[in-house]
Amino acid sequence: MNRLALRTLSCAAVMSLALAGGVQAQNAAPAMSGLPDFTSIVQKNAPAVVHVEAKYSGKKQSKARPGSRSMPGMPGDDDDSDDPQAEMFRRFFGMPMMPSPEEQARTSLGSGFIISPDGYVLTNTHVVDGADTVTVRLQDRRVLTAKVVGSDPQYDIALLKIDAKGGLPAVSIGDSRTLKPGQWVLAIGSPFGFDYTVTQGIVSAVGRNLGSQDQPYTSFIQTDVPINRGNSGGPLFDLQGRVVGVNSQIYSNTGGYQGVAFSIPIDVAMNVVKQIKDKGYVSRGQLGVMVQQVSDDMVKALKLDNATGAAVTQVTKGSAAEKAGIRPGDVILAYNGQSINSSADLPPLVGQTPPGTKANVEILRDGKKETVAVTVAEMPRDKKAAMASSDGEQPAARSAASALGLSVQDLDSDTRQQLGLKAGEGVAISNVTGPVAARAGLQPGDVVLMVNQKKVGSVTAFRDATKDAKPGDTVLLLVRHGDQSGFVGLTVPGGKDE
Repeated sequence: MNRLALRTLSCAAVMSLALAGGVQAQNAAPAMSGLPDFTSIVQKNAPAVVHVEAKYSGKKQSKARPGSRSMPGMPGDDDDSDDPQAEMFRRFFGMPMMPSPEEQARTSLGSGFIISPDGYVLTNTHVVDGADTVTVRLQDRRVLTAKVVGSDPQYDIALLKIDAKGGLPAVSIGDSRTLKPGQWVLAIGSPFGFDYTVTQGIVSAVGRNLGSQDQPYTSFIQTDVPINRGNSGGPLFDLQGRVVGVNSQIYSNTGGYQGVAFSIPIDVAMNVVKQIKDKGYVSRGQLGVMVQQVSDDMVKALKLDNATGAAVTQVTKGSAAEKAGIRPGDVILAYNGQSINSSADLPPLVGQTPPGTKANVEILRDGKKETVAVTVAEMPRDKKAAMASSDGEQPAARSAASALGLSVQDLDSDTRQQLGLKAGEGVAISNVTGPVAARAGLQPGDVVLMVNQKKVGSVTAFRDATKDAKPGDTVLLLVRHGDQSGFVGLTVPGGKDE
């Protein structure tokens, strides 16, 4: 008996056990009466869930697959093997079908769902991006050609349109903002190409920010619903049979489901749909700041109660933040009344704010809380411009040092001009003498902009700002390295922690 036959028998044996288990489950129904019954939700909504097939000739360039990975050995793998985070967060690409030698093409299978009877379909951008043709198969086995009306890679939402005679079944849209951890949810989709597969679980967390460079503007719904490759773009339902999310990513080091899955909130997805229909693209709000997580060093140096908030490390010239008076060294505590627990919380809130809207930003400056009103600007649609000026989470500052161990020198006007600094702004590190300062990554040529949230523009100002530091104190520096700025805490040796 060959290996393939053994596998087939194994599958049959598992199926027999599953059937037997089903009989036992029926007999034991009274003991399980407290669990929800999803049959009515499935019967009502399955006809509105579709199977999406995207065909690629390889001639078009895909623009929306950052951080994604296919199964090992499958066509379409993105080479991000050097990125540990990309290795762990995987989008649910459809199950690629191996191309024939004559064709040298590939087909990717995913999921989607009809949101209106006139044929608008939601799916993920990464399912259809760059495809030459996209088709949709309905539950009644009709296969229809789909037009990609528009998509947004950063939210990973694509809007398709199909034309069919008569009205089409459509899902009911829920409110993802009302979701709470512990609620039951279920998914319908096409994992590994198996149509209309239903799986269930609970909401594990809401407002989950993954810290992704590719999707910094999405706060995901985290669930333990078993979903796999091919579930991409499929709907996530609540117990009322309403769509509350679009299945998008899993956390896995194998490429398969490991108990942690992420869905895009339906409120975010429907906002994308509205903008695509209204103007053909998606706009996002922008403050014009770079932020980083509040570190333990900052808590100690600034005498904060805890490490919540987003520390501002850079403010773009001419930005909404600069016009409102936000400065490097400020700690953003809340945005429009919503607390900022970590720096990753800020970009989604700002990004979803319509440009031109006034937002109240609560900041901590010099140990005092104050609220500033900011007129939110529009993020540039050009990717390079957006990368240069958009709100984002700065990579965390390097580890705190146990000594200052550095010397500084004044900057001349030509150097300041080359660095884009104003007159009297910053001092240059001329030498690193302390071993822990060196381990903290400080280098000659780095520019110190602030000491303990106070601007320094001369050697004298630097010395005045650091002269009162006692053993055990942490001195917080805002340091510019190249074109990036970040906070570094250096602890004076001889304290209790030594």
